[in-house]
Amino acid sequence: MEIRETPTAEAGMLIRRPVADVFEAIVDPAITTKFWFTHGSGRLDSGKEVRWEWRMYGVSTPVTVSEFVRNEKIVMQWSDPPTTVVWTFTEMPEGATFVEVRNFGFAGSPDEQVKQAIGSTDGFALVLAGTKAWLEQGLTLGLIGDRHPEGVPTD
Repeated sequence: MEIRETPTAEAGMLIRRPVADVFEAIVDPAITTKFWFTHGSGRLDSGKEVRWEWRMYGVSTPVTVSEFVRNEKIVMQWSDPPTTVVWTFTEMPEGATFVEVRNFGFAGSPDEQVKQAIGSTDGFALVLAGTKAWLEQGLTLGLIGDRHPEGVPTD
């Protein structure tokens, strides 16, 4: 019997800011909109459902938080069909934070799951780069909007 691991998107980034600041940047849509989505209906919190929008693409998704450990971990479900995203925040020396994101539970054939995991890895790498630029330098890079300048592919 062959054991096949399900495709998982993974991205990580060292951000030279205290863990509380980095955690808050993901939780608070007033900050997150500086580097990721364009509108969030509310703060992330345990058991809470919010809606995130990317108005430049005309898309949105519900986000439900299933686990919330302040300054350490967020587990959420999003998208349709839903996948799971796990954020971990590790305090590092000199007031820095290492953020890791894992996204898994993709639907479809094995090839479709791999394609979704690759796309998610690409997206979360851009999110973390944008987070780093905003929190360390106060720069809004527009990475997410510039990723698909002609709109999100529909294939």
